[in-house]
Amino acid sequence: MKFLSERLTSQASLSEGDGAKRRWEFTSPLEGERPGERGETSPPQADKKNSNPPRIFSFPPVADRHARILILGSMPGLASLSAARYYAHPRNLFWPFMGEIAGAAPDLPYPARLERLRAANIALWDVLHSCTREGSLDTRIDAKSIRVNDFAAFFTEHPGIETICFNGRMAENCFRRHALPALLALPSWRERRLLRLPSTSPAHAGMSRAQKLEIWRKALVLEV
Repeated sequence: MKFLSERLTSQASLSEGDGAKRRWEFTSPLEGERPGERGETSPPQADKKNSNPPRIFSFPPVADRHARILILGSMPGLASLSAARYYAHPRNLFWPFMGEIAGAAPDLPYPARLERLRAANIALWDVLHSCTREGSLDTRIDAKSIRVNDFAAFFTEHPGIETICFNGRMAENCFRRHALPALLALPSWRERRLLRLPSTSPAHAGMSRAQKLEIWRKALVLEV
């Protein structure tokens, strides 16, 4: 049970004190397909001859200058995009886990939950800025359509982040393949701890809730 490994529709940053508008994006070439663990449930596949999935965009980062941990997903699912909120699907375990770990319980108003994360020095974002995808499953993302977020700018503005936690395999794979190489080439980049955590998505049912929570708690509580 080892998940620890070594290691937006918007153009505005939600980072505290940042009133300037920024497009958090850079383009990275893609190669091959990758397994998916993120997302809610995917509707029946449309007729490919007549379907052109629209480009979807992730949200701005939730972070302030004191953030020490960055939690990265891949791309919000349909329920989250519709609600314009991170992890809006009622069966996703992200907010129940954040309630247990950081006091950001799902029964709190959404803005209050985000404030609790900031108070716990936790930042929240997604690896992908935009892509085309049918439904919510990561496996339905068109690899050629991916744009990743501008992590170079993000880490410049949030230098205190020491640990990057990936919510599932897809987020980690995308970051390592399409974001990390460009970061490693920057003179300003420094080593950070990279941890893959079990996906909180209801599509990832290979582990019990209790097992997932224990891994998340150990990864985050040590840093908060």
